Amino acid sequence: MSARNKTTDLENKEVSTESEQPRSLAIARKGLNTSKDFANFMAAMMSDLVEGKVSPGVGNASCNAGGKLLKIVEMEYKYGTKDDKGNPNKTLTLAFESTDAKE
Repeated sequence: MSARNKTTDLENKEVSTESEQPRSLAIARKGLNTSKDFANFMAAMMSDLVEGKVSPGVGNASCNAGGKLLKIVEMEYKYGTKDDKGNPNKTLTLAFESTDAKE
């Protein structure tokens, strides 16, 4: 079998069935609360993408959302506040304008 036929065979492979849940889905359902959770999720997502268990669109959206989470961590480290004793709190405090419309 030529290399071209092998590629064609891979392209025609069926995407996973309903019974085969992506590994990244189980991790995401538990929540991504720590850096270890995030790393495990991203590793599982890469495997799921390669195995065809998730669509490229889902993988792209997950990676984009992951990038946003990492940006929040970076901003907390860079701009985080200090507590009353001067210890770093590293919680990013966002300022929102009040949008309460009074009639």
